[in-house]
Amino acid sequence: MELPAALAAALPRASAITVLTGAGISTDSGIPDFRGAEGLWTRDPNAAERATIGAYLSDPEVRRETWRMRRDHAVWGAEPNAGHRALADLERAGRLRALVTQNIDGLHRRAGSAAVLEIHGTMLEAECLACGLRTPMPDVLARVAAGEDDPPCPECGGVQKAATISFGQALDQDVLDAAVRAARSCDLFLAVGTSLTVQPAAGLCLEAVEHGAALIVVNAAETPYDPIAAAVVREPIGTALPELVAAVLAPPS
Repeated sequence: MELPAALAAALPRASAITVLTGAGISTDSGIPDFRGAEGLWTRDPNAAERATIGAYLSDPEVRRETWRMRRDHAVWGAEPNAGHRALADLERAGRLRALVTQNIDGLHRRAGSAAVLEIHGTMLEAECLACGLRTPMPDVLARVAAGEDDPPCPECGGVQKAATISFGQALDQDVLDAAVRAARSCDLFLAVGTSLTVQPAAGLCLEAVEHGAALIVVNAAETPYDPIAAAVVREPIGTALPELVAAVLAPPS
């Protein structure tokens, strides 16, 4: 991996690093992405429509299909990979400002990261859309396996879904505000495995650059924010990200 000489020399002096991750960081763990060449929404254009909150609430068949997909999701057999572990190392070294993720798979936390802002929520819990009850997802999936194809809330009987942000739902404003603060207060911003086409997450890149941070984009395909990046890395995340973290943690020359 080659970086501009001045940027490479500056990496060990970066003391407040904010990272934004997307689906690309988890593909090495066996979790498909959404917009890549073999992504879920590339292969099935109707999948995005089914992911809207309106369709989920109005169509019981959409809910039944979604519960089947949750039951069979690759996340239940997935393990954190080298990219997740490298970011955990960065946090343990005291250099991470925040790890903002668009992912809902929980792999950053399983790798040992604590400063995680899950701006799209988590699929590891179910949430009742009526009373707000949170339940561990494995508990609800056990009911699906036992024959409940659209399990209602055990407290109020309301509709349950994963505790994720579907299209048409508002983001958690507190989580988003924390992500913006982290972008504005860092000196290095890494965008890893994300197409940077979904707002407001993608806009964190501009927030960081406008407040003086260097932006490094690590993604296989072009992104709208490549032109303002100090460096763009096309190498596989599983090798490029550990190399970047090692460069940050190297003694200053």
